[in-house]
Amino acid sequence: MTTSLPGKNDRQRQLEAFSRLLDVMDDLREKCPWDRKQTMESLRHLTIEETYELSDAILKGEVQEVKKEIGDIMLHLVFYAKIASEQGAFDIADVLNAQCEKLIFRHPHIYGDTKADSEEEVKQNWERLKLKEGNKSVLGGVPQSLPALVKAMRIQEKARGAGFDWDDKTQVWAKVQEELNEFASEFNIEDSAAIDQQRATAEFGDLLFSLINFARFAGINPEEALERTNLKFISRFQYIETEAAKDGKRLQDMTLQEMDFYWNKAKKL
Repeated sequence: MTTSLPGKNDRQRQLEAFSRLLDVMDDLREKCPWDRKQTMESLRHLTIEETYELSDAILKGEVQEVKKEIGDIMLHLVFYAKIASEQGAFDIADVLNAQCEKLIFRHPHIYGDTKADSEEEVKQNWERLKLKEGNKSVLGGVPQSLPALVKAMRIQEKARGAGFDWDDKTQVWAKVQEELNEFASEFNIEDSAAIDQQRATAEFGDLLFSLINFARFAGINPEEALERTNLKFISRFQYIETEAAKDGKRLQDMTLQEMDFYWNKAKKL
């Protein structure tokens, strides 16, 4: 017996659920003082927060939380479309149809005669088609407000889509070593003289950029890698706090060696 994927052949139920969300949004906008007061600007920071909450749930592997956070973001998207429809700018149907048209146009290997047998060819076609749509620069689509680490990754991905990239990871690693040496020359740990902060900052930025580049070649998402390390550090540090308290100790009264004892115990867990 063949088992279909969940939702694959249940389009009517999905459409009814989406229609229900639109009806609820209409009710809230009409009857709730808070919802009636909201604007695109007032919702913006809340949407960013919800996006980070979705990211947290994904990293933690909490599937039910992922479902909840998707719902929160979906509400925000419907909310923006509702506000725009009140202004006579567009409605949710315009949003969805425009997205469908864009996806069809940017996937000529599915909806046209173009061939793309690899992920890399798909990405290159994507960037070429974006330029045809009127984008003046391959890098023009990278949001300015992205966190710097994520932005570096996106810049490098887009440059690669235009054919501007290293040939293999050995070249990228050599660049990492070069940038590390240049940073070391600015920040000489054996020299007590004050460093040139501006030059050292620039070299450190170059080093980070090259490390992100190498991570990309190694198939590592640097943002995810750093966040997982953040979570690991938080977990181990909180273990130190909890276990030290059980032993009647306060962190501010402990030596580094004493804290290291608990830290090493946390690493073994």
